[in-house]
Amino acid sequence: MKRIVGLLAAAVCLAQAAEKIAGGPMVVNLKGRSATVVWVVEQGSAKLGTTPGAIDKSAPALEVRQTSFSGLAPGKTYYYDVDGSDAGKGSFKTPPSGAEPFEFVVFGDTRTRHDVHRRVIASILKYSEPEFVLHSGDLVSDGYDSAQWPVFFDIERELLRKIAFYPALGNHERNNRQFYDFFQVGTPYYSFDWGTAHFIVLNSDLGNAASTPSAKEAFWQAQKTWFEEDLKASQKASYRFVIAHHPPMTAVSRRQAGNPEMAALLPLFDKYKVTAGFFGHDHNYQHYLKDGIHYVVSGGGGAPLYDVANPPAGITVKATSVEHFCRIRMNGDTAKVAAIGVDGAVLDEFELHASK
Repeated sequence: MKRIVGLLAAAVCLAQAAEKIAGGPMVVNLKGRSATVVWVVEQGSAKLGTTPGAIDKSAPALEVRQTSFSGLAPGKTYYYDVDGSDAGKGSFKTPPSGAEPFEFVVFGDTRTRHDVHRRVIASILKYSEPEFVLHSGDLVSDGYDSAQWPVFFDIERELLRKIAFYPALGNHERNNRQFYDFFQVGTPYYSFDWGTAHFIVLNSDLGNAASTPSAKEAFWQAQKTWFEEDLKASQKASYRFVIAHHPPMTAVSRRQAGNPEMAALLPLFDKYKVTAGFFGHDHNYQHYLKDGIHYVVSGGGGAPLYDVANPPAGITVKATSVEHFCRIRMNGDTAKVAAIGVDGAVLDEFELHASK
């Protein structure tokens, strides 16, 4: 019996040793007094090829582990440990109960040029102290390719283990199930509160939302209805922020008028007094001011840069083709936004003010 117990113990140890953390740990679904800690483990791999002698394409077998906590206190830093190793340790801060100061960052389009992606993350860690991150989508080049996700997680590891993560779906995620599993996203659009600010994350990737035109239209109408209801319910918030992948306007000539569904939402931004919208998709930095609302494109996370040759007249504040991230520092009735390059240079800065 002792020998059997010993063998079983050895087998468990071997199984644990074979597991490798390929993603995270990170905190997702942080809402008020509850949070979910997620980590992705790699358990072997599979290979693929066109002939038995050329099976040379490899992808890891990934498994999502998650656990949830409730009863958390507001404005507190919590530390976690998922497996006893240094790689499994992290921390996060819960949202404040009132108008206490906090900081968050926005960036996106990290799908390629991994060396640049690393520089952007290093810049965030050096020039900001965010409590959470809004990612504007296109985390990887192809959400179906399991081999790409560990690369993304490796680059962002030191950031993810310190913050809460709220991603938007990009077209390169292709609405793949792995996005939902990794980030515990129950629906492709969602919202959350942080202090006195309200955040809405939309799915602008209509092309991958459904397989038929009628189903896509039904999805968009359902999201639009939800969006208006959520905005209406958040009118007591001091700030209302919206993030989605596709921008409603752009300085990229070949993409102008390319996102009519997002442009059609702008009357709702006006009606319900959205403070600012953050977007990606275009690999550069753009800042517009239209009818008192700030619209920011932050897609300089690593993907090849796009030109900004044709900025819309009358509303353009800044348009520059450069890798960067956006830092937002909230302090009561004022928020200070800065677009920061990988070298720490401030590309653009402006203030936002709470709704009265």
